Amino acid sequence: MSNRGATAAESEERIAHTRNRLVLEQARAVGLLGAAKNTRLSGRVPSELIEAAKKRAHVTSDTELLELALSRLALEDDFGTRLVRRKGSIPADIDLGV
Repeated sequence: MSNRGATAAESEERIAHTRNRLVLEQARAVGLLGAAKNTRLSGRVPSELIEAAKKRAHVTSDTELLELALSRLALEDDFGTRLVRRKGSIPADIDLGV
């Protein structure tokens, strides 16, 4: 339990809301989210997937879920890919102090 008597679930929800807000703010800052909602997205996916994603993200509407998921994907960095691409680029004789 964290301070102020918050339960683990409340703490997790607070963290998720903060993370969501920061992602959406970043998406707005780089021009991915504006005032105009000018595209409609449609598709068929399992309801269990939607409900699990909403629960995990602590959102209630399909629109919130789509904006958040698409923002996270669009803003995702490529650190892992870049790291793997560097494999073999460091000379074998370099002293890494290990």
